[in-house]
Amino acid sequence: MIFSARPGGRLVSFGHCLLQRREIKSANTARGAAVESVLSAFRSICGEDGVSLGRSVREQHGKDESSHRCYPPDVVLFPRCVEEVSALAKVCYNHQLPIIPFGTGTGLEGGVSAVKGGVCFSLRNMDQVLDLHQEDSDVTVEPGVTRKALNHFLRDTGLWFPVDPGADASLCGMAATSASGTNAVRYGTMKENVLNLEVVLADGTIMHTAGKGRRSRYAAAALRPQTLNVASCILSLPTIHPVFFYQNGRKTSAGYNLTNLFVGSEGTLGIITKTTLRLYGIPEAMVSAICSFPSVQAAVDSTVRILQAGIPIARIEFLDDVMIDACNKFSSLSYPVTPTLFLEFHGSEQNLNEQIKTAEDITQSNDGSEFKWALDAETRDRLWKARHDAWYACLAIRPGYKAYSTDVCVPLSRLPQIIVETKKDLIENSLTGPMVGHVGDGNFHCLMLMDPGDQEQLHRVHLFTERLARRALAMDGTCTGEHGVGLGKRALLQEEMGPTNIRVMQGIKDSLDPKNLMNPGKILLPGKPETEYQSE
Repeated sequence: MIFSARPGGRLVSFGHCLLQRREIKSANTARGAAVESVLSAFRSICGEDGVSLGRSVREQHGKDESSHRCYPPDVVLFPRCVEEVSALAKVCYNHQLPIIPFGTGTGLEGGVSAVKGGVCFSLRNMDQVLDLHQEDSDVTVEPGVTRKALNHFLRDTGLWFPVDPGADASLCGMAATSASGTNAVRYGTMKENVLNLEVVLADGTIMHTAGKGRRSRYAAAALRPQTLNVASCILSLPTIHPVFFYQNGRKTSAGYNLTNLFVGSEGTLGIITKTTLRLYGIPEAMVSAICSFPSVQAAVDSTVRILQAGIPIARIEFLDDVMIDACNKFSSLSYPVTPTLFLEFHGSEQNLNEQIKTAEDITQSNDGSEFKWALDAETRDRLWKARHDAWYACLAIRPGYKAYSTDVCVPLSRLPQIIVETKKDLIENSLTGPMVGHVGDGNFHCLMLMDPGDQEQLHRVHLFTERLARRALAMDGTCTGEHGVGLGKRALLQEEMGPTNIRVMQGIKDSLDPKNLMNPGKILLPGKPETEYQSE
């Protein structure tokens, strides 16, 4: 019998592969016929312009910014309101057509790939900011509204939405992947900042996860450290330590937390058509700084000590020497090519002075350089744009190469160890993987550069990412801090959660999506025995 080798090392019979291909071809033919039969129904709901069969449009909607290959859907729909989304979902449900929600395509785990074909719901035409409540600091937005668009809308209100993954992503897409980013150390992730969701289920049912119109949040999510700004000046509070309180005075403990069930569900349970978000007052003052260190250990040790000192820092980002060199070249900067921290402080003028002095004392005790300041908005924006352009700076190191971003996260006490061990692993295996991370919450990325034509190198990168993920799991961490599971981390999720949790997740999926139509093939590996879960 003839065998073919899979990357995981398992041998699969050629006959079995041939049978699988015939079954897939038959399924594709049947699905294509089903799509043809419902096109008129689609057009009657969202109009002729709301349905596209064009190859370029389908390919655009079959891939995100990850290294996963393109899986185009059979048709792309452009609904204009939740009623249209619901009606279209009912058609797909009745004809057994997979549904793949699409926001801006900025994901990094293949979450929009139509691995089983089907219908892509592109939500860009639903782009309204709704129900701004300035007194309560919350707002409801449709899925076509991006992070930057919302903050532009809020520019004259004194409020902002701080969750910042770097890309100008759709806010509903950010909820779907439980995104976070550079500000998470101070303001939390999407899980802490989503108050309610409007979701269309697989059968077209419209639900509101916290109840229609509700804007309360579960107490655990409401309790966040904040620094008193104007209030601290009035009350003459001398301390810079965090003060815990329930912002806006709203909380709930009513029933199951369905909102957080859908935050991070990656389109596998339903289509998010509205999200109600918590907003924050724009700080009285913001300053950014850069500090260079002689070693990775010194930079990460400083991070841990700054947080343990109770300094309510807004951002603290780590870049290794390879990454800072790439950013210098890509963004025309001239920072020392050594391990570096980018820091940002928010608060009142009085509190900032104390925060900065304490942080400087800590960094200099770890042989850090003097802070290089970015005081005005233009200089700060340039500094953080360089940080957010790290992905493109890496790609510029090796033109023609592709990149894959790891996404592990560990408890803060284990952060120095895992970063030092990972840096050593990269060097020993002659791999290019500039390191950058939101180290304030234990999350960091290796941006692995790969020659798509070099199979031996691809295999070494694959083995490295497996080692890194398992290193994080061994330190009580997670394989994904903010990018989500998507296609590439499904087997690692099994290792992280264990069989009991996977069965519970599969039960939830089966209950809400009994036909497995919602973004199938993501997060879970349905139909596989537990013993067959293995690396993709």
